Amino acid sequence: MMNRMMLTMAAVMTVSAAACAQNRGEKRMQTDSKALVVYFSATGTTARAARTIAEATGGTLYEIVPQQAYTSDDLDWRNRQSRSSVEMNDPQARPALKGTKADVAACDVIFIGYPVWWNQAPRIVNTFIESHDLKGKTLVPFATSGGSGISGSVKALRETYPDLKWQEGKLLNGANRNAIQNWVRDVMKKQ
Repeated sequence: MMNRMMLTMAAVMTVSAAACAQNRGEKRMQTDSKALVVYFSATGTTARAARTIAEATGGTLYEIVPQQAYTSDDLDWRNRQSRSSVEMNDPQARPALKGTKADVAACDVIFIGYPVWWNQAPRIVNTFIESHDLKGKTLVPFATSGGSGISGSVKALRETYPDLKWQEGKLLNGANRNAIQNWVRDVMKKQ
């Protein structure tokens, strides 16, 4: 019940933020490509970057929600028995998703965001990719991290899914709204 209330509040806040952005006259990208902004965020950091990308593209925002939410104990990277450590040590781990599938058919470009765990995308990102038909879509990774870069995670995604069309990823640690909007503009110009 509490999770539903929090999800509802998050949805209302996202819609309100988009409405406020329009009222302030912020410009969205004018492009023929339709964007979907998919993200997994364990602590909220990646979610903030995803919202900024969705505002800049006018795209749809879709959160990758695990069937079982991650607790702070699950995220303790120093504990080899923590849920995240166990998942990341098993390349075949695919945590279950909660909710409905994203409507990927309606988009051309999919921004995929995640925190970097052990120099990779969390395994739930693999679950999302394998649960959707992404062939013919342009996939643009973005990430946040406490200390790792994004290149290792993008390389692993490309190697795991070589039939998908990947663009260079971008680490958005500390990136302000203008920097993210400029990056999105450059990405969308290539479409």
